[in-house]
Amino acid sequence: MNYLFVFLLSLTTLESSPTNPAVDSVLVVKSERKMYLLANGSTVNEYAVVFGRNPVGHKQQEGDGRTPEGRYTLDFKNADSAFYKSIKISYPDAEDTARAEKQGVSPGGLIMIHGQKNGSDWARNYDWTDGCIAVTNAEMDELWQLLEEGFPIEIRP
Repeated sequence: MNYLFVFLLSLTTLESSPTNPAVDSVLVVKSERKMYLLANGSTVNEYAVVFGRNPVGHKQQEGDGRTPEGRYTLDFKNADSAFYKSIKISYPDAEDTARAEKQGVSPGGLIMIHGQKNGSDWARNYDWTDGCIAVTNAEMDELWQLLEEGFPIEIRP
């Protein structure tokens, strides 16, 4: 068997093993433009990501183009997304909703990790989502296999 093929296959499958534990959470660091898959607090893999068109700061209201910051969960997988595939983030939480109500605005919602818009070319050189976290479709296929509903996700500034 071709050893290079086996090595490359092992890099892409990320199956659980003693040297590669199962992914159990997600960390996004907006200032680094990175999403990290974690297993017991250690990085298993990382992805370059793009955000909402106004990425600095926590999402305040619907339409502000910001990606939320805080601790959430991955709560729904959508295989029939307008953005290839998507995994919903549990924004807004009770605190987000209360803050928006106090300001008299909608907090927005449907914040996702997703691939590219169906029928569009990939753009990683600028922020183009409405507040979501976007990866390539190939990366989304990998995330789809590794991430489960209920996993925690932390999004940091």
